[in-house]
Amino acid sequence: MTTPTLRRTTTAPVDAARLTTAGLITLLLGAFLPILDFFIVNVALPTIDRTLNASATMLELVVAGYGIAYGVLLVLGGRLGDTYGRKRLFKFGLVSFTITSLACGLAPTAGVLVAARIAQGAAAALMLPQVLSTIQATTTDEHRSRALGVYGANAGMAMILGQLLGGVLLAADIAGMSWRPIFLVNVPIGLLGLVLVRRIPETRSANPATLDLAGTALLGLGLFTLLVPLTEGRTIGWPLWTWLLLAASPVLFAALVMVERRMERAGRIALLPPSVLRMPSIKRGLLLSGPFFLAYGAFTFVAAITLQDGLRYGPLAAGLAIAPMAVSFLVASLISSRLVSRFGRGVITVGAAIQGTGVVIAIATILVAWPDVTVLSLAPAMVVTGFGQGLMVTTLFRVVLSRVPAESAGVGSGSLVTVQQVSIALGVATLGSLFLWLSEPDVLGMRDAFAIVMAVQAVVAVMVCLFSRRLPDPR
Repeated sequence: MTTPTLRRTTTAPVDAARLTTAGLITLLLGAFLPILDFFIVNVALPTIDRTLNASATMLELVVAGYGIAYGVLLVLGGRLGDTYGRKRLFKFGLVSFTITSLACGLAPTAGVLVAARIAQGAAAALMLPQVLSTIQATTTDEHRSRALGVYGANAGMAMILGQLLGGVLLAADIAGMSWRPIFLVNVPIGLLGLVLVRRIPETRSANPATLDLAGTALLGLGLFTLLVPLTEGRTIGWPLWTWLLLAASPVLFAALVMVERRMERAGRIALLPPSVLRMPSIKRGLLLSGPFFLAYGAFTFVAAITLQDGLRYGPLAAGLAIAPMAVSFLVASLISSRLVSRFGRGVITVGAAIQGTGVVIAIATILVAWPDVTVLSLAPAMVVTGFGQGLMVTTLFRVVLSRVPAESAGVGSGSLVTVQQVSIALGVATLGSLFLWLSEPDVLGMRDAFAIVMAVQAVVAVMVCLFSRRLPDPR
């Protein structure tokens, strides 16, 4: 298995090449792996804790480290594909993802696992942006619509299989390897993708944007100085260095704003362009999506811990408990396009209301039935919550980007996905830490901790309902 060389090519763009069915399947395989990996890991967190003696903060970093690396490097990965060739970057990212998955599966300690997960998130950031860019560059009209529809369904299937496959692999305990097969399963899939990658046509941008290395570095450092103290501080007693890092965080973010403004004034495309972020649709969309994805990240983390450590579910039962949410998410995502054509931004309002209702049902179920909460009794809450989330997540991008000029669409969507991934990581670091503290027996216990953190998610859903009316109508 060789790693492709990254060098600028001088051949003409080949964006006119048509994407074949085999090429689309290969791209979807690459898009499938990172989503599968996120959900499969959530099911495995308690087992990782028991086998590696991982602290609660290490478990948070297993999730958040992946999300931070992915979110920070996503736009950079897209621009590298524009410059050096999207097929080349897809192959490079797939090779890197396969290698880092192997490193995760063989990790001897929790610290090594966290480091490998961060590297895995970076690999996903190189691979994933090339999928939509290639579809955009090699398809038109009905072919493009079908490809994008299959892409959305592919994401939903990855969610479902992540829950179920994680539970099955953990319950099977293959060769006594416990949680390790959840990462090692990526290796043969990655190798298959490398065999098929030749079916993808090479494309690149005729006028690729410059790389904003300074902006990428400042964003990464700012998030590091914010999230690491929030994740580690409670466990280690808030030593001086945690406060120093927190104090440095706003300084780094202020420097990021200055660098981005200066870069844009110089006529270059910044990582997070201020002119694009000031557009009403983008600004309102980011203000809406940030809290939503923060709460969403916390939801998946808290649910995984509560089901296995609180309710003593086995991995397979935990996967089955969450699977109805993923199934309803998939169904909602498949019908959302038709609903948006008829109801516009109202789909987000209704989706938030449905999601909030599902969260309230989950809180009531846990408070009333604890500790005898069954998979069946949780199913209504999971179905309702997942359906609302599916309507919101798949509609948000379309609504927010509907007023963005075509030449800024890539930058706008990249900014939105960056906020999405960073917010998920921030949710794990903040609300996840709050949950772990409240769930301690001498504080409140896991039942009440679950109810409080989920109540925050319900409040966020109410906020989204109220403020979604300020989004543009995509019709």
